[in-house]
Amino acid sequence: MLSNTCKYAIRAVLYLAVNGKEGNKIGIKDISKELDIPTPFLGKILQTLAKHKILSSTKGPHGGFGLGKGKAEILLMDIVEVIDGMDGFHKCVIGIKYCSEQENPCALHSRYAKLRDEIRQIFEVETIEQLAQGIKGGKASYFI
Repeated sequence: MLSNTCKYAIRAVLYLAVNGKEGNKIGIKDISKELDIPTPFLGKILQTLAKHKILSSTKGPHGGFGLGKGKAEILLMDIVEVIDGMDGFHKCVIGIKYCSEQENPCALHSRYAKLRDEIRQIFEVETIEQLAQGIKGGKASYFI
């Protein structure tokens, strides 16, 4: 349901939530190494998140990335919406162009719609703070 780009974005935000210190930034090379994500690809993801104020970024020798707002203010859905958009919560799971609940539901529509709605509800209430609390000691191996 989530693109690899979105999964990387969630992992990066979680990494910053667990390992970032108030006011200090973490360099992209460090994040990239710890998460095993190519630096140029990660850079594009993080810049997109910074553009939407989920992250903050600072240029220069002591620059890097940090959270753009409090951990409790960042919902999973914020990240999903910025990176993947909301199509995954509205379009047909098997890609039928004219699938709709009322007129022309596909063979999976009724079963998938329930799951999709449950996932959306989780993403709309789960915060980065809640996820970060479940990570023991900020170990990088958790993120890979």
